Amino acid sequence: MSAPAAGPDRICAVILAAGEGRRLRPLTGLVPKALCPVGNVPLLDRALARVGALGFTGPAAVAVNACYLGRQVVTHVGDRAQLSVEPGDPLGTSGGIGRLRDWIDGRGVLVGNVDGYLAHPDLAPGPDIAALLDGWDGETVRLLGKRFTDPAARGGFDGHRFAGFSLLPWRYVSGLPATPGELVRTVWRPAEAAGALQVINFPGTYLDTGTPPDYLAANLHAAAGRSLVDPSATVTGPVDRSVVGAGAVVRGTLVRSVVWPGAQVPAGEQLTDAIRVGSDLTVSAS
Repeated sequence: MSAPAAGPDRICAVILAAGEGRRLRPLTGLVPKALCPVGNVPLLDRALARVGALGFTGPAAVAVNACYLGRQVVTHVGDRAQLSVEPGDPLGTSGGIGRLRDWIDGRGVLVGNVDGYLAHPDLAPGPDIAALLDGWDGETVRLLGKRFTDPAARGGFDGHRFAGFSLLPWRYVSGLPATPGELVRTVWRPAEAAGALQVINFPGTYLDTGTPPDYLAANLHAAAGRSLVDPSATVTGPVDRSVVGAGAVVRGTLVRSVVWPGAQVPAGEQLTDAIRVGSDLTVSAS
């Protein structure tokens, strides 16, 4: 592989975790989207592990931005990454990168959206997105993309929809202001118009976990057609293709559902295509 060194001297990584997750409410009324668990692992930890497998670890090499319920994100990240806490409302994908310009300091940036769920059939997390770095010239904007299954589909980039990660040269990052904005308008489309955008096809599964149905789908994919039950959970009822978090108590029936850590499903209750939080919050994902 001819990728440039995945280190703080050439490239850094940023995980964007500041969003409100409005489409995922009421789940995100309790925790930020970044900390919603998929397969019993918070989305943020999945993203940090993916870039960590490529060598981006520690606050010199990887940063996380936070805003909505930001204190929870800050506490969760600790000293694992550089933290950028945005005041007021979230700055968006572009503003979040702009606010980190001094930290980025001339490097290229591997940017990951925290709500992207990726799974490659043959590669572990990290190597599955390494093609973004392979042979990069340091000048071209690269996007990870999932090819449209409908050839008549419009939008996207070169027949692909964005699949959660992009690679940005410093020449595009250096002028980004720390004001609200989105990378699709400030970087991706301008690079496309200039002939400086390259889409790297992702052959695996990609899901934007921003809605309850897609969030459930990501959990069920992580469970690989079986049930995924944390060892500390108490389960006495039948569980079919579901995910049960740490400390949860399930005495009822689960079918294609997610039970968050510490949540309860009492005897006599059946959840189907749903997410349970606590003892009484149920979010339908059908």
